[in-house]
Amino acid sequence: MSNINTEKVTSVHHWNDTLFSFTCTRDVSSRFINGQFVMIGLEVDGRPLMRAYSIVSANYEEELEFYSIKVQNGPLTSRLQHLKVGDEILVSKKATGTLVQDNLVDGKRLYLFATGTGLAPFMSIIKDPEVYERYEHVILIHGVREVSELGYHDFITNELPNNEFFGDIVREKLIYYPTVTREAFRNQGRLTDLIKSGKLTQDIGMPDFGPEHDRVLICGSPAMLAESSQMLNDMGFKESPKMGVPGDYAIERAFVEK
Repeated sequence: MSNINTEKVTSVHHWNDTLFSFTCTRDVSSRFINGQFVMIGLEVDGRPLMRAYSIVSANYEEELEFYSIKVQNGPLTSRLQHLKVGDEILVSKKATGTLVQDNLVDGKRLYLFATGTGLAPFMSIIKDPEVYERYEHVILIHGVREVSELGYHDFITNELPNNEFFGDIVREKLIYYPTVTREAFRNQGRLTDLIKSGKLTQDIGMPDFGPEHDRVLICGSPAMLAESSQMLNDMGFKESPKMGVPGDYAIERAFVEK
């Protein structure tokens, strides 16, 4: 397994009954662009069982962090959810993925559309000081069913704006819009409905959403990706092919086990 590193789990956090995250050591040779993913897994019956997971941590952080759903009968997540500090985990040496700002043409605002654990790659991006230098505003929209599924909510609202190195620019440029569909919350509704109705831009005080000045990265469930992509196409956005040709928006599947 020359293309795989063995790392040690350093922390585990269970957000609720269906979501958890963990951190692990990071090999000194590990390199990635914020927004990319790697293969992670465990050795099962003497062989590596690997799945693709987006990296939550930024490329300058000393540890790797991952965000996952719990699938009781999933080949990998049924095991991953029981990780403890000190356990070993397999991490591929090569990172890849299209959810990087290099795949977008220039614009004024960067919108990040996420549902569920599709938030993971955008956590890496909003911790990247360079993204704030490129855009006037970075708008992160995270859609979930229940309030308990708003992973990293406190980090985004409280810790990140107080980062000692770039908290000032985060407070100036990052707009975080969490929305819930099945419980009472300050923002309610499906992501695409909020955009089509204009409620989203009204709530955050931004100009009308459109392809002239706005750029978009999307990560979520297959249904969310399909619906969001159709909406953007209808609005005149140009999709960036997965091979990375620059365009107005790029999409990825959510890196979770089904």
